[in-house]
Amino acid sequence: MSADASRTSDPASPPAARAAAAPSRATRILLACGVVAGPLFVLLILAQATTRDGFDPRRHPLSMLSLGEQGWIQTVNFLVSGLLVVASAIGTARVLRPGSTGRTWGPALLGVYGVALIWAGVFRTDPADGFPPGTPAGLGETSWHGLLHNVAPVGMGVALSVACLVFARRFARAGRRGWAAYSVVAALAYYVLGFAAFPAQDFRLMLAGGAVIWTWAAALSLRLLADARAADQGQPRPPASGPGTEMP
Repeated sequence: MSADASRTSDPASPPAARAAAAPSRATRILLACGVVAGPLFVLLILAQATTRDGFDPRRHPLSMLSLGEQGWIQTVNFLVSGLLVVASAIGTARVLRPGSTGRTWGPALLGVYGVALIWAGVFRTDPADGFPPGTPAGLGETSWHGLLHNVAPVGMGVALSVACLVFARRFARAGRRGWAAYSVVAALAYYVLGFAAFPAQDFRLMLAGGAVIWTWAAALSLRLLADARAADQGQPRPPASGPGTEMP
């Protein structure tokens, strides 16, 4: 089945159209990549933050996990998670009906989020504040790759938070009030926790805000994948007042 045909499986399309043009297997695989990306990224960060010698999640941002002898783990985490997100962005573009709300900006913003993760893996941050062990206390010197790395969290945060609002509008127009609210709350939580980390001097708050919005993106892929499977089986989307409109 062609990619163009699979795009008609949008939840806002008539049930007959969705049944007649269900998403291809490749499209479902692309969406599944997004389901994996968020949890994989968060779990690997948590595993490293609790086991790496000298790493203090209160004082050290997660990007510093890419430093030291075991830094390759976080570098791979950035690269693989980014590629998975880019794949999910492609899958999202395929299942959203052309011309529908969020069809242009939604996948594009998810793609920027994925590219930002890859960017963070390519350009490492700089050692600082005693990590890796042996590094002097304080900020230290900033390298060219450290400067480039700093572009990643800004681009990722802005792109993903705007994506939340784009899809919130889409879900609201489709009558999925629970998902619309979830999308808005995820964006708010990301900024509230992220900015609270600075006066509190605790980067765990920033990580918590990131976890909220990264897993939102994974949940979005899961929702779209469920809609795609329903279309594949010729089943209509649940009505706006039904349980299918709420957050899973």
